[in-house]
Amino acid sequence: MTGALIAALSTAFAVWLWTGPDTATTRLTKLTSDRRRPQWRSLSRLLTRPSPARRADAWRRASIELCQALSAELSAGRTPGEALVRAISAVDFPDPETLRPLVAAARDGGDVSAALTSSAPLQGGEGLRQLATCWEVGVTVGAGLAALVERVASTLRLAQAHRQDVAAQLAGPRTTARMLAVLPALGLLMAGALNMHPLNFLFGSLPGLMCLTAGIALDACGLWWTNHMAARAQT
Repeated sequence: MTGALIAALSTAFAVWLWTGPDTATTRLTKLTSDRRRPQWRSLSRLLTRPSPARRADAWRRASIELCQALSAELSAGRTPGEALVRAISAVDFPDPETLRPLVAAARDGGDVSAALTSSAPLQGGEGLRQLATCWEVGVTVGAGLAALVERVASTLRLAQAHRQDVAAQLAGPRTTARMLAVLPALGLLMAGALNMHPLNFLFGSLPGLMCLTAGIALDACGLWWTNHMAARAQT
């Protein structure tokens, strides 16, 4: 059965190579299909979009870099608005477009604290919200803004180090859960190697379909529950 499948795939591949377009036609099609490129680019960006956890981690890292850069600019003697604009331009944020109102508020003397709060994402924006509180205290009370920002940066670094430590400790349980999730597929391969025909039972009978559906559902629930517990532990 395996030899026949390999032969069929090889025959289909040979037919495609024989009847498919040549290299010149392929290049001409690519040169004349510029109108469709933006659609493919948007699709590729959608498929390669980072997960919410990675996006939140990127925002946390960018917030730490922002606080460090802002503290350095304030220590150099620049005004708070100018220091914030220069610090934002020096940091690579995951979504710089959301910070345009913040840059405009810092440059024009607007409400920087409110702009920081509105620009902070729901996940990963803790640093920006703490910086907004720090900015409001520094403006209203007149305290040293550079010292407050440096304290916020120190707090964010400690929290990030704690999250990395927890993630390192959870790497083992996550790997074990993924290995356990793959074991049913390994069992099917072993059963097929022993000529027990497990696929005929799973797809050819009602009890087999019920077992297959229940197994996939339990496997997916186990993976989801493991990831959920790991995510809760990292917050």
